[in-house]
Amino acid sequence: MGRPRDFDVDQALDRALAVFWRKGYEGASLSDLTGAMRINRPSLYAAFGNKEALFRRALDRYAEGPAAYFREALGEPTALAVVERLWRTAVARLTDPRSPPGCLMVQSALACGDEAESVRREVAGRRAAGVVALRERFSRAVAEGDLPPHADPGALARYVAAVNHGMAVQAADGASREELGQIVDMALRTWRGELTSGARSKPAAGRDDPSQPGLRPARRPR
Repeated sequence: MGRPRDFDVDQALDRALAVFWRKGYEGASLSDLTGAMRINRPSLYAAFGNKEALFRRALDRYAEGPAAYFREALGEPTALAVVERLWRTAVARLTDPRSPPGCLMVQSALACGDEAESVRREVAGRRAAGVVALRERFSRAVAEGDLPPHADPGALARYVAAVNHGMAVQAADGASREELGQIVDMALRTWRGELTSGARSKPAAGRDDPSQPGLRPARRPR
């Protein structure tokens, strides 16, 4: 039998998560990680494998903890409630003084060298999975009549994710909770306006409709 570990694995993983969150995958050295985790390298390798395996475990931990609000928001009864809860909770999480600013899923591996390409793909794949989950939720909303028939679930999902990711970048740059809240207010107005405007391709009755006598567009003055 191997020697029992003399450290708490979950606690060590939380500390590694904080390092990756602050410094990114490539910016976090093994010395940074072992120092924060309060273990030596042999213990890290024995418990987690290599640095990449540790990072994947940290991503799982992040999804189950700080980012669990994403999955929870999808359970809201309407698409608008999903979006509002998602964005407003994101603002609270992104600016929580108990955590590093920003979002691990956005800033940890946007740019990696060739040796860490698999890590970049892993994080990109997880972000893409979030967009898919939003698209499926909005598709259901269209089928249930909660969103209008002209709504594009894929475009809406990408828009919601883009707002979330953009706020994460601004939070990492020091944006305040109030400033991010203003972004949410504006984005919600855009959401409501887009989905309540109806199909824009149909001209309003009696306005600029060439098929109606006497309603042809006025000629420009010469």
